[in-house]
Amino acid sequence: MPNKPYKTLLTQATDTLVINKSRFLCHGRPCRTEEEAVQFIKEMRSEYSDASHNCYAYAIGENMGIMRYSDDGEPAGTAGLPMMEVIKTRQITNCCVVITRYFGGILLGAGGLVRAYSSGCAKALDTCGEGTVFPSERISIDVSYPNLGRLEYFLRTQPVRDVEKEFGASVKLSLTIKQQDSEVFISGLIQSLDGKVTLDRTELEPLAWVDQ
Repeated sequence: MPNKPYKTLLTQATDTLVINKSRFLCHGRPCRTEEEAVQFIKEMRSEYSDASHNCYAYAIGENMGIMRYSDDGEPAGTAGLPMMEVIKTRQITNCCVVITRYFGGILLGAGGLVRAYSSGCAKALDTCGEGTVFPSERISIDVSYPNLGRLEYFLRTQPVRDVEKEFGASVKLSLTIKQQDSEVFISGLIQSLDGKVTLDRTELEPLAWVDQ
């Protein structure tokens, strides 16, 4: 489990930026390990092998202990480093950004390239979405049908996600909650149902939650 919450990407995504006829494909992916980041870079380079450049930057670890970047043939310091600076400034880790450039015939100059790759990295991060990683739990709840309405009313006020229901002799629900909220949630749940509920708790891997 993480020692403290940290920011990461929510999903893999791609967006496009066009500057002076050069097309920049801005890819991002959450990666928990350096191996995952390297694999993502390989995949992008293979898929876009006809591109002029596939530059990248990634940060791994709760404290961004691993940081790597590459200009991939662009003038030194104009691509990978500006991308890395965006990631560092926004304090997003366990992520990898790859920017694929198709040269449009117009030179951008060093300053133009820095601005293009910085903007492309920001666009990739925005498109993937940012979230904060928290230790989380999966809570299973078993209630009778007469108490289902009270349970659903209670859940509408709670910071839960991924709610699933199963109907049988009783109603079984499962949901995910931040570990830091679980004790207050369980206490409120028991109180709202007058103790007429059975529940079980399972610790999960750290999960990224959408920032409110």
